[in-house]
Amino acid sequence: MTNPNILILMVDQLNGTLFPDGPADWLHAPNLKKLAERSTRFANAYTASPLCAPGRASFMSGQLPSRTGVYDNAAEFRSDIPTYAHHLRRAGYYTCLSGKMHFVGPDQLHGFEDRLTTDIYPADFGWTPDYRKPGERIDWWYHNMGSVTGAGVAEISNQMEYDDEVAYNATAKLYDLARGNDDRPWCVTVSFTHPHDPYVARKKYWDLYEDCEHLLPEVADLGYDNQDPHSKRIFDANDWRSFDITEEDIRKSRRAYFSNISYLDDKIGEILEVLETTRQEAIILFVSDHGDMLGERGLWFKMNFYEGSARVPLMISAPDLPVGRIDTPVSTIDVAPTLGALAGVDMAEIAPWTDGEDLLPLAKGVERTAPVAMEYAAEASYAPLVSLRYGKWKYNRCALDPDQLYNLEDDPKELNNLADSPEHAGTLETLRAKSDARWDLEQFDADIRASQARRWVVYEALRQGGYYPWDYQPLQKASERYMRNHMDLNTVEDSQRFPRGE
Repeated sequence: MTNPNILILMVDQLNGTLFPDGPADWLHAPNLKKLAERSTRFANAYTASPLCAPGRASFMSGQLPSRTGVYDNAAEFRSDIPTYAHHLRRAGYYTCLSGKMHFVGPDQLHGFEDRLTTDIYPADFGWTPDYRKPGERIDWWYHNMGSVTGAGVAEISNQMEYDDEVAYNATAKLYDLARGNDDRPWCVTVSFTHPHDPYVARKKYWDLYEDCEHLLPEVADLGYDNQDPHSKRIFDANDWRSFDITEEDIRKSRRAYFSNISYLDDKIGEILEVLETTRQEAIILFVSDHGDMLGERGLWFKMNFYEGSARVPLMISAPDLPVGRIDTPVSTIDVAPTLGALAGVDMAEIAPWTDGEDLLPLAKGVERTAPVAMEYAAEASYAPLVSLRYGKWKYNRCALDPDQLYNLEDDPKELNNLADSPEHAGTLETLRAKSDARWDLEQFDADIRASQARRWVVYEALRQGGYYPWDYQPLQKASERYMRNHMDLNTVEDSQRFPRGE
């Protein structure tokens, strides 16, 4: 396919362990299962950072947070960092976003020619953590366990309203593109906020999981005192002591989460149906920004490197890619160079500053040996955490904490830390050397602290006097829609119809 159209379907906080090879059999997700049957399925895909804004900036740019400077959910994504939208637009593509991308800063487009909705989260610096105050809990925006105790059924919520709008605008845009009034190839990104907490779902989807056998975690709560140091920080950041989490709370939260996967499946089905009925061909990529622990080990949400939080689904349906499962670890930062390769776009100019790798050679059988890298430097951290997934090994490191080394083949639940095992001292030494070669943790920490301090000053200043927020305001040119007196009625009737009349 020359200059192929590209449809990117992105979801939020979808646990990749539920997609071992496409959606798990017990999930009610017929549209995603149908997509999986014609896709290259990356069973061990990882986020660049297990939090929304840093994970998404990395996904769009192919760069880790230490390079983009998007350390947390209130760090600016600089406008001089090329994204896949820039690369494709420069090459002649029409680029469009419907939905969430959690851009922070005055640039709310980052290469997209059109943005059809506003974002669901704020674009300013108000959610900035502060390493100068370790243990401080910023109650008005930090997660808390109320998402778990409040789980259940609702027919409308803040997030449902948003995703209904995202899907509506996406389908309308795909219908419009079918009219053929723009002969450029297109890249449309549709980005939903579900199944991100709060764990609230519509009854029609809730009812699908009444007899679900997966409503309790496989690894029960380890207890606060038995958690590793970073997990304890997450517990504290989530204000766990203020909530009494019952088994019923856990069941309801997981049931709502699974229900919202089915809700998303319906939305994705609507979008794919438009492609099919308008006979538009496109490469389709499905991905999440990060995962959700869903009560495993007693942890919820994300913010750590355990599989539930860090692993994501990643599937690509493209004519030149073989259908099937690939177990080699990959990263969401590989998406940008892969899109460039699929579109025939030369990205050599910025290659020295890109952390990701093109996935096409791997999909076609070429061995990949580079480790997958992850970083985390946001709420619940007091210093940056870094991780390498290398073959069957995962190595986690933080200057404040003991090292963690897991053999994911033998210990997929990550219950046996081998970092102190003499038998694995050689593996630990090898991975520590690879970590040292990639990261200067002292400099990384200093860069984060400087960024946080600058942002606290700027945010507090901009909230004084006149306030001009950066939140994206979707533009609708009402005088160019439907029928107006500067238009020829006959032309409008014909040009807006697909297929054309006789």
